[in-house]
Amino acid sequence: MRPGPEKPMKDIRVVAFDCDGVMFDSVQANMDYYNSILEYFGKPLMTPEQFAHAHMHTANEVLANLFSDPEALEAAGEFRMKMSYWPFIKDMKIEPGLKSLLGKIRPKYKTAIATNRSDTMQGILVEHGLEGCFDLVVCALDVKNPKPHPESLIKIVEHFGIKPSQAIYVGDSVLDEMAAKAAGIPLVAYNNKDLSADYHITNLKELEEMLPA
Repeated sequence: MRPGPEKPMKDIRVVAFDCDGVMFDSVQANMDYYNSILEYFGKPLMTPEQFAHAHMHTANEVLANLFSDPEALEAAGEFRMKMSYWPFIKDMKIEPGLKSLLGKIRPKYKTAIATNRSDTMQGILVEHGLEGCFDLVVCALDVKNPKPHPESLIKIVEHFGIKPSQAIYVGDSVLDEMAAKAAGIPLVAYNNKDLSADYHITNLKELEEMLPA
């Protein structure tokens, strides 16, 4: 469903974002990161299907998808914990208009992140000059059930003491769609016309224009 006069954004108080595919183009960074783990263990590089899974899921879920043998999976997990993501952060490209959007909507709107990233999220914010730009960051380490479970989004709603309808979630994947629907939060689909969403946008400038000033 595309936005229009019949469906304006009303009484929105919190704007929440997914990270990968919304705040950042992280395709190259994530591909290089997981491929380096595979190469270390002498395994083939990721297939397109494996990368599509990696784009949306937690690091532990990605490794479980890449390493079917329990012993190999344990070894890969131990290796990942010793391996720094910092060399790959530089390859993440911040989405055009993100900093401008945050600068214009805050402090009227509270801002949050709900992501399936884990221990890499804080470093990413620091590296790209976004530290302090979000009122709440919920990553996979902060919940028992990552997306598509709605726990991360429910956590945001409860933290700010709002109704689900008073938040919007900007996401780009089926997992985002499922989590938003389960949480009762309107979804703004980012560059994915195939998602069932309350709004569809192709750039963050559109979102800036849609939010009441």
